[in-house]
Amino acid sequence: MTRLVEHDATGPRKLDESDLDPEKGDVAVCQCGLSGEFPFCDGTHRQTDGESDGVCYRYVEADGELRRRRVERVELADGGGADPDE
Repeated sequence: MTRLVEHDATGPRKLDESDLDPEKGDVAVCQCGLSGEFPFCDGTHRQTDGESDGVCYRYVEADGELRRRRVERVELADGGGADPDE
């Protein structure tokens, strides 16, 4: 499976003591790119259950929910493109 992830940030986020969860005592960093609290995990990755190998997905917000959409082709800004399964 492949996932298109769009971020607005242009640099890293440095973690410090204030980023620790006072109840859990740990920091969970998002690895799926879908968290509403990025760079921290908020459990949104559970919505990726059921993704198939060889398929590219894009997650979009619609009606207040995150919905999975299959991507057939990726178009690049320079006019090039690729099929996700190539």
